[in-house]
Amino acid sequence: MSEADLQIPVQSVEEARILLGPLDSNARLIRELHGVSVLVRDGSLRLLGDPQHVQTVQHVLEDSLHALRSGRKLTTQDVAQRLRSGVPAEIADAAAHGLLPGAFAVPAAKSYAIKARTGGQTRYLEMMDQEDVVIAVGPAGTGKTYLAVAQAIDAMKRGFVRRIVLVRPAVEAGEKLGFLPGDFQAKIDPYLRPMYDALQDLLDPRTRTRWLESDVVEVCPLAYMRGRTLNRSFVILDEAQNTTVTQMLMFLTRLGEGSRMVVTGDPSQCDLPLHVTSGLGDAVRRLEGTPGIGIVHLDAGDVVRHPVVSRIVVAYGDHGNRPARQ
Repeated sequence: MSEADLQIPVQSVEEARILLGPLDSNARLIRELHGVSVLVRDGSLRLLGDPQHVQTVQHVLEDSLHALRSGRKLTTQDVAQRLRSGVPAEIADAAAHGLLPGAFAVPAAKSYAIKARTGGQTRYLEMMDQEDVVIAVGPAGTGKTYLAVAQAIDAMKRGFVRRIVLVRPAVEAGEKLGFLPGDFQAKIDPYLRPMYDALQDLLDPRTRTRWLESDVVEVCPLAYMRGRTLNRSFVILDEAQNTTVTQMLMFLTRLGEGSRMVVTGDPSQCDLPLHVTSGLGDAVRRLEGTPGIGIVHLDAGDVVRHPVVSRIVVAYGDHGNRPARQ
């Protein structure tokens, strides 16, 4: 794809200063979040980069200029917030005033807002906004991982966190795979593939590659968490039903200053040995009602995959054949 080259005329040095920030802080933010370079040339701001990202930045800057020229008070910080949101000013203003309930910032690969589609998902999103730690328990297809990753990307773009850490236990799903070829990364990548799939759906290729290569987004197995303290991070543990009680305690205590944590899992799909207690069910029992920790239970009514998935979940539940692990 060819690089876009677009110019936005400015009427004064003051307009350029408000848009780009002191010491070009917003220009650096644009480069970091959108991969777009901003140059000041002959009374214009020149945007260079991927066409989709250039268009996003153009909308934010032009809407901010319109607000300034209409007499509204606008600061450099206001422009930065809109850049992090990645949406035009009128949408950012509406969200700030609660006019877009259930929606949050548009990930770069999407042309629409991510919104809750069920009552359970609405509670889930609200809980992720309100609590430092959220545990989401429910069957396949209820959006547990997808919404958590989307929320993490939104928090990153708004500047609430500096990095995203996606974690998964490397446990085989009822099969003995034996020896896997390749180096260590090649051996663990199959276990982490669902996390990469969510990133692929929610981020455009250039942003995804840039964030992964710069460790803005880290995808790693649970075993790598021991001894770490994660500050200013949005941390997600997926498939938490496959953690032991000791592993769950180790993971939850990684939470550092300014961080958020989401734990997702489906007790019916536990792949631990029969005599091992799942850390997910144990955590739900221990932490229910603990301040700062929210627990949301999703069910078949929250499934948003193919309609038959919901019926499958109900059928297994109704006949007592769901091998729930506590």
